Amino acid sequence: MSVSARSGCCKLFGKCICLIEHLQQMELPGFAVAVWMFGCLYASVVGYPNGKVREACTSMVPCHGGSPQLSPEHTITVNGTEFKPGDNIEVHLSGPDFEGFFIQARDAEHLDRPAVGSFVLADRRHSQLLTCGRTKNSAVSHTSKAKKKDIKVYWIAPEAAPKHIQFLATVVKKYRIFWVKIPGPIVSQPDVLSPTPPLHATSEAMSTSQPVSYISKPFSASGCGITKFCIRNPTNCDPGSASCFFLSFQQEGSSVFIEMSGPSEGYLAFALSQDQWMGGDDAYLCVNVDHHVHVSTAHLKERSHPLLDSENALEDVSWRLADGLLQCSFRRGIRLPAYKGRFNLDTSYYIFLADGEASEGGLIYKHRRQPLVTNGLYKVTGLPQDIGGSRAPRLIKAHGALMFVAWITTVSIGVIVARFFKPVWSHSFLFGKELWFQVHRMLMLTTVMLTSISFVLPFVYRGGWSQQAGFHPYLGCAVMALTIFQPLMAGFRPSRHAPRRQLFNWFHWSTGTTARILAVVTMFLGMDLPALDLPDPWDTYAMIGFVAWHVGTDVLLEIHSYCLVRKVEVIEDDRVQILQSLTSAEAEGRLFKQIVLTIYVCGNIVFLVAFLIAINQV
Repeated sequence: MSVSARSGCCKLFGKCICLIEHLQQMELPGFAVAVWMFGCLYASVVGYPNGKVREACTSMVPCHGGSPQLSPEHTITVNGTEFKPGDNIEVHLSGPDFEGFFIQARDAEHLDRPAVGSFVLADRRHSQLLTCGRTKNSAVSHTSKAKKKDIKVYWIAPEAAPKHIQFLATVVKKYRIFWVKIPGPIVSQPDVLSPTPPLHATSEAMSTSQPVSYISKPFSASGCGITKFCIRNPTNCDPGSASCFFLSFQQEGSSVFIEMSGPSEGYLAFALSQDQWMGGDDAYLCVNVDHHVHVSTAHLKERSHPLLDSENALEDVSWRLADGLLQCSFRRGIRLPAYKGRFNLDTSYYIFLADGEASEGGLIYKHRRQPLVTNGLYKVTGLPQDIGGSRAPRLIKAHGALMFVAWITTVSIGVIVARFFKPVWSHSFLFGKELWFQVHRMLMLTTVMLTSISFVLPFVYRGGWSQQAGFHPYLGCAVMALTIFQPLMAGFRPSRHAPRRQLFNWFHWSTGTTARILAVVTMFLGMDLPALDLPDPWDTYAMIGFVAWHVGTDVLLEIHSYCLVRKVEVIEDDRVQILQSLTSAEAEGRLFKQIVLTIYVCGNIVFLVAFLIAINQV
């Protein structure tokens, strides 16, 4: 983009900064300053849907980021070829549906000069007058982003009009699809020769766009770790695969050639960062806009929408959309001192790789899953490497793994032992206590320890409370509270024959059951959070399978216990009583219960290993 285009977009920022400094001198509250800053800068970030585009009077370039299209789809027509001062000329802009427009008349021999003459509206619903420079009503723009096919206005020739006038129009079809300074007819004063040589009004627009070529085939990983630095996810995947995310850097003299591909219908992006958090990063985006890929640079400011650059520092841009893959490649210099926000590539950075959806107009949405992040700092111009990355931070992986160990194995087995193995292990002792009680207590204390450690890890990673995790952290806090309360309550349990023992047993059971139910719900919610995001729908089915496995085992043992209890009832048959003690009846079921417990523990281990493998692979 030219200097004039860039300054047009940046004037608004300069005015905002001056006004904000003035507000601060007035000692207004910080909230008021923040509200003013948001309102002042909002137009420069999201465009001008209301048509107030005075900041683009000189360049006629919308501040949308990206590059303008090269082949106009819209035309400008007039109802005459000659004019005299004071004459009205009908100007008509038409073509396929468009959302925004900006029309001016300029000196055909000096198109870089300010707008000439003034306009009169024919339809105030879709068009409005703007003042560019010192000339009132010297431009026309849209009033809203409602789609329109044609616009008609009238141009009034000024007294001191140039000999030749050319009409120019900028047309915005969608947010990222626009044409700048579409050339219209040239009208001249009487008895004046047409200007020679012919003028090309789109020369500035063309200078803002890099030549684009098309990639003929998928990228190759053959040079990874040998001649180029590569990042692949999954590790060692084929870039031509529909499930492979690929990013490579190859140094060629004082520049670096970059390739990026992945299964995305919206956009792919990577960023260079000095830490593992979004914010203050150098980003590069390849966005699918109506089956064309727009490549641009951007700056990431914290966890917000990327700020697209008005200038593009990229060369040799190419792209391809085929077989479910979005591919793009480009070249940039190792050092770009003339471009603010571009990092030097001879320094080490964390590298982010993200994908997501984009609107039809090219507006990108927040990625639904955590970006792929390298596990360390890497210099892409250094020793060639072939590495992978992780979409889940290590602390979050550890958090999930410990919670799965605690609530899939130790708690579940401890509950089964306490519920069904008192009669079976009542005559076996360990360290002076009944075996079932010692096993139960050991498993539950292990659960408390694992849950406590796991509970702290997300706070360490986030540096505080997470506002983007939904109900998961709230339920997690409830589970943690119940986990701590349960052993504290157990420490004050009455003796076995005390009157309050029955009340204690009820509270102990209800607290533990509530904690287990909440823990399962919390794990269901946590598995699909962006920070972990286990494979879907596999994770949901696996968790449902585990719940069914546990409930099924519980029901089986309950039925077995019921059948044993029935044996102690007095059965009258021909006046013969058959009586078996509960103890002997339970002894008969010892082998069955031990077999069920062994199978149950093995099944829990299978579920646990499956979840741990899934966590390791994200």
